[in-house]
Amino acid sequence: MQVKTKAIVISSLKFQEKSLIVKCFTLSHGLKSYFVRDAFSSRKSNQKIAYFQPMTILEIEAVHKNKGTLENFKEIKIAAPFHSIHSDIYKSTIVMFISEILHHSIHEEEKNEHLFTFLETALHWLDNHDEIANFHLILMLETTKYLGFYPDISDIDMPFFEMTEGVFTPFHAISSLTEHETNLFKKLINLKFDNDQKIFHVIERQIVLKILIDYYSYHLDGFKKPKSLDVLKEVFS
Repeated sequence: MQVKTKAIVISSLKFQEKSLIVKCFTLSHGLKSYFVRDAFSSRKSNQKIAYFQPMTILEIEAVHKNKGTLENFKEIKIAAPFHSIHSDIYKSTIVMFISEILHHSIHEEEKNEHLFTFLETALHWLDNHDEIANFHLILMLETTKYLGFYPDISDIDMPFFEMTEGVFTPFHAISSLTEHETNLFKKLINLKFDNDQKIFHVIERQIVLKILIDYYSYHLDGFKKPKSLDVLKEVFS
């Protein structure tokens, strides 16, 4: 089946000397993996390595055999070039981290147009703004809406957040955040991308990030702590 769709690059893995295996989150078919033969060859001018940097938004034409094997691109172009994401150390570190989070979070070959649109909009916001210290925190929390485990905030005035059920409770359980951690988490829930980026101190931001990673681990089978986590902490320390 021939497909024309937008796609967000989640990861790329070098295969042998000249080829790549590229995992993309597509608008039309969810998660798909593609084989790019001779990606490192100058002869493949339409499949430049730069196209496959983390979170690049592409417009692709591809052949989907839908047999559980690697698919193949026919045509690739960048949907809307980023101006700063891949040249700014803070932004490039964020997208590296976010791509790892998504790599371990999105597993199904089912389209999720709402998640795709959210990610596309968020990436363009990141590209066009400079106050971005909390971007990855907000994106991780908002993504849970589309993955099915956004916190139940109907009792948000309660003092403790229980991680396994994703609810606020009056009692502290083994899987609950402390009262201090819960208050930080409530702050995050109320944040939008355009809010004051200095609402968290560095240590508080690291606490909130750990909460989110733990929360993903509770709710997603096989979720792994991103390898880029230490780099992210270093850049934003």
